[in-house]
Parts: sequence; C-alpha cells; structure tokens
Amino acid sequence: MPFFPSRRRLAACCLALAIGGILAPAQAQNLESPLTLVVGYAPGGSTDRIARLIAERLGPKLGVAVTVENRAGEGGRLAAKQLRRAAATENVLMLGNPAVMVVAPLVIKDAGYDPDKDFVPVTQVSSYDFALAVGQKLQLDRAMFLVGRLWAHPEEAVFGVPATGSLPHFFGLMVGDALSVQPQIKGYGGSAPLAADLTGGSLPIAIDTLDSLYAQHVAGKIRILAVSGKKRASFAPSLPTFREAGMKIDADGWNTFFAPSSMPPAKVQLLAAKIREVMQDPGLQKAADALYITPVVSSNAETVQMLKAYRQQWEPVVRRSGFAP
Repeated sequence: MPFFPSRRRLAACCLALAIGGILAPAQAQNLESPLTLVVGYAPGGSTDRIARLIAERLGPKLGVAVTVENRAGEGGRLAAKQLRRAAATENVLMLGNPAVMVVAPLVIKDAGYDPDKDFVPVTQVSSYDFALAVGQKLQLDRAMFLVGRLWAHPEEAVFGVPATGSLPHFFGLMVGDALSVQPQIKGYGGSAPLAADLTGGSLPIAIDTLDSLYAQHVAGKIRILAVSGKKRASFAPSLPTFREAGMKIDADGWNTFFAPSSMPPAKVQLLAAKIREVMQDPGLQKAADALYITPVVSSNAETVQMLKAYRQQWEPVVRRSGFAP
C-alpha cells in the first residue's frame, strides 16, 4: 500500500516504542545532533513559513538546534532527491506536499525517487483548501449562480490555475465533474499572474489555494464563492464550503514531514511525537492562522491513514487527465 511501512518495519517501530518506554528521559527525549528541516521551495512561501514556525519551537523540545534548509528546484523534487540520499545517521526531515509525493510520481516517468520505498511518513502539520473565485465582471456572489451560468453556457467553463499539472489544475477537473461540465484549464506562470488577470477582468474564473486568493478577496478585488475543505477555514469563516454551496465535493492539500527510509524507527516515532506537541502550541496555532495556514495535530498512524485515503482520491483524477509535463 502507498506510504505504508513494511510489516518488518512496523514491527521494528513497535519494538522501538516498547524499548523507548524504559529508556532514561534524556535518551528518550533528545536527539544527539542538530536536525535539518528541508523545504523544496524558496523562502517566504506557505511551506517555508510553517516549517520555520515549527523549527523555532521544536529545538527546545529535542535539545538540539533545528534549522530550515531551502532546496528549491524541480517543483520541490530536488529536496526529495536530497532526502532519499540521506544516511541513517543524519537527522533530516523534508516537509513534503502532494505535488511532490503524489502527483510527480504519477506524471513523471522517472521522478528520481519512489515515495513508497524511499521515505517514511512522520506527521502531518498543516492543510490548505482550494478556492473557486470570480472576477468582478461576472457580478456573482454565490457558487450556485455560477453553476447555473455554466450549465447554460458551458463554453464559459474556463478555469485559470497557477500552473498546469498543479493541484488546483486537478481540483478544477474535480469541480468540472461535480458540475457535469468539461472545463478548459488555463495554466499561468504562478499565482501572481493568475490573480492579476482575475482582478484585471481578462480571466473570469480562477481556482487556486485559498491562501493565495484570500487577500484579494478581502480587498474586494475578487469574490471567492466556495472553498474546498470539509469545514470552513478558521481564518475565513464567512466563506462557504463547496458542500454548503450545494456541490458534493471536498478536497485539500497538506504539508507532511517525511523521513528517509534509512532513519531508525525509534527516531521517527520520537520526531512524530515532538512535532505533534509543537502543533498543539496555542502560540503556533495563532501565528499560523495569521499567515492563512491551517495547522493540523496528527499522530503518525493518523498521518499514514490520511496519505492512503488521499492517494485513493487523487490518483484516478490525475491519471484520467492524461497530463504529462
């Protein structure tokens, strides 16, 4: 099964936990050397921001320095390749997302890594919604008004997304399925040019991550009609979900820490437990909310189950799309 450890590794994890219970506190609680959190994107993005919020709080809990290393390149895959090569003695984790861990291995013949063999899930730390937004030209304030318009004029179902092959691209196809329309996906070179065309009026409909569109919505330059989560975002409680808007669809993205498969199971469990403690910190949760990030408190077992369900939801959509970079 995707993202699941082998029976041998699972047994090793259980044994490590049992042994860990009788270790001296200093041995059980601390690492022996600094920890590096690898992020596959440039500083300043949402993945980088949540990594830094965690790093500054995780160090004291582990008794070592925790630093964030940005290894941007290849759409995040460069960081995954670095993690794959890590030795068992290295204290390194990667903050991965679905683009790197789910989509890339499906659409790229040789992504340079196998997520099922090369990595071990540690714990999920955040989730993010997608948003359906319209420009002011459409003068629509409810998602069902847009649905009616697209049913009457299916040729207008042109969804702008930050890039072809991105999660918003595939979520746009999910929206098309839910509406029984065949959308045309128009890819941009990122969220900034997408938002510029949406606010400028040359693009009527856009799908992007909620955090990328929310500031423009608050400023009144665009209107977000629905968000993709199972519940409303804590930082945007006035925005309805797709289900609340009458469409049976929900989906999200995530940021999850992964360890190299060479990392000892006991260390994986220690890091999962300590990161979970950090995610329960009210100060971190407040800081994440201010950055339009939804923090998640998850155990290692819950994370493994989430990843399995996520792949089952998204893999058929990605494969049906026929997308190839």
